[in-house]
Amino acid sequence: MNKNVTYSNPILPGFYPDPSICRVGDDYYLVTSTFAYFPGVPIFHSKDLIHWEQIGNILERESQLPLGNSGVSEGIFAPTLRYHDGIFYMITTHVSNPLGNFIVTAKDPAGPWSDPYPLGSSGIDPSLFFDEDGKCYYCGTQPRREGSRYFGDNEIYIQELDLNTMKLVGDSYPAWHGALRNVEWPEGPHIYKKDGYYYLMISEAGTGHHHAISIARSKSLFEPFQGCPYNPIMTHRHIGSSYPIVNVGHPDIVETQNGEWWMVLLASRPYGDGYHRNLGRETFLTPMTWENGWPIINPGKGIVEDRVNAPNLPTFFAKKEAFREDFDHIAEKGLPKHFMFLRNPIEENYDLSKNGSLSLRCGKDLLTSDGRPSYVCLRQKDSSFALESALHFEGKKGEQAGIAIFQNSNFQYQCLLGTDGNVSQLTVLKVEHGETITLCTKTLDAQYTDIVLRLEAEQQDLRFLYSLDDGTHFTEIIAHLNGQILSTDVAGGFVGNTMGIYATSNGKESDTFATFDYIEYIPCNELNLK
Repeated sequence: MNKNVTYSNPILPGFYPDPSICRVGDDYYLVTSTFAYFPGVPIFHSKDLIHWEQIGNILERESQLPLGNSGVSEGIFAPTLRYHDGIFYMITTHVSNPLGNFIVTAKDPAGPWSDPYPLGSSGIDPSLFFDEDGKCYYCGTQPRREGSRYFGDNEIYIQELDLNTMKLVGDSYPAWHGALRNVEWPEGPHIYKKDGYYYLMISEAGTGHHHAISIARSKSLFEPFQGCPYNPIMTHRHIGSSYPIVNVGHPDIVETQNGEWWMVLLASRPYGDGYHRNLGRETFLTPMTWENGWPIINPGKGIVEDRVNAPNLPTFFAKKEAFREDFDHIAEKGLPKHFMFLRNPIEENYDLSKNGSLSLRCGKDLLTSDGRPSYVCLRQKDSSFALESALHFEGKKGEQAGIAIFQNSNFQYQCLLGTDGNVSQLTVLKVEHGETITLCTKTLDAQYTDIVLRLEAEQQDLRFLYSLDDGTHFTEIIAHLNGQILSTDVAGGFVGNTMGIYATSNGKESDTFATFDYIEYIPCNELNLK
């Protein structure tokens, strides 16, 4: 490690769960889960394991990722990224589609990636391992073949994969049932080979507070795996819910070109009163080493920390995501890579033809539905932040456009501009437990077609504001909204919050477009509350 330089965790803040990593020479690549968001599976590049630049999205075509009416926490689970003989492989599970477990490939990690090769295998969380003889093996999770005693009583199984046909061959082998007794969800398996042993690393006990990492090893892929005598090798469940980093798990490991070993894994950062995880599961980095044939994670400490000595690697100057997007080159370049839609977008509902603005048709599907709403979003990455957008809108009665912060279809807030006769109205909606409640309707003194809308969050305290003079002066619409309902601890599921711009016809056909001049995300360290 570089003892003169430290880095901050998480290395990917916000909704970036289930990280998987691989190294090619002195280049590192990383992917994460996306569930029902599109495009799917962002891919990042780094040279120092700390600074990451998104170079693409692996599943960027509907033919690769048909999301249909997937629930927000369905869709794409737990991708694994591997490289072998000039080709990158990404294997994952589409849990709400017959695709199930599938592989896509590319020669360039930035894409384009192939259409899926469905595998027809059971279970979730598939991974690939390339042995020294060139053979490839599939490793996945499924219910115990002799009969599960309870929901989540799973086994990890291994089977050979023919890379020429992209089909599983031979018999599958039940390699391990995990280290912990009567604990659900042994999952997220990865195989590594070191010093003549095959190592099988998994997560156990679910992705909540009791999440844990265990490991086993064997001299053969098709002989019993023996667990590490001090399993689990990593968990935070024993240090209490007040520790600022919780539910650590779902790891992948990599050896640097300098012989250091590092682990990427997911964890969450609760904030506000009590245990509330609005940011979802994020990607963290921690050092590890090997001792007596077993891994030691963060030697001498055994926990994931928010500040750590950096890897012994040259600094990588990654291109940072812009806080503000003015859509200046949208006609030529499209949306930035970190922008997302909820499920597959209806293409005719988005006009990207004019540089300097993004237009959304007032869509029939609501954010509270399992449809395809007109919604373009970013991940929430900070506990305190502001989101701002300038809107031009000449909507008919019943049509609305504005901004939203979204946990899932049943938990969200919206701030929308509409018309009522010759005046404009600003409406703030709360969706809690699936019930839509109008919190505030503010009628303006005239009809305004140009307005700036702003969401501010100080921890779990939210408020909406508006400006009629291009953001010079803001007027509060409503304050002290409860952000805790936007945490997975209240809302359930596996995702973090997104926020963005939204246009709706509230269920009717419409040819009206709302035009947004910019969208700006202001993190807490840059925040000057207005």
